[in-house]
Amino acid sequence: MRVITIDDVTVKFDGDMDEAELAEYVKRGRQKFGKYLRGIEAVQDGEYVDISYDFKAQKFQRLRRITGYLVGDLSRWNDGKLAEEKDRVKHI
Repeated sequence: MRVITIDDVTVKFDGDMDEAELAEYVKRGRQKFGKYLRGIEAVQDGEYVDISYDFKAQKFQRLRRITGYLVGDLSRWNDGKLAEEKDRVKHI
């Protein structure tokens, strides 16, 4: 298996694929998955190519539904709402 980098995407491949073909797979992956695409593995099986994608970790903010509100953090809550959150039954 050979490894090259195209547009900051690591491409692992075997078979007789040229760099132009691999660049098209990277282009399609960028269109489909955007900036989170980290790598591609292309395995040639006859006239077919199996493509697997590897992604960068995405930052996300956890949202919770507390007392009828969707919240990310409790930094803006007053003492009454903080007490409600503290007293609620947490289901796991």
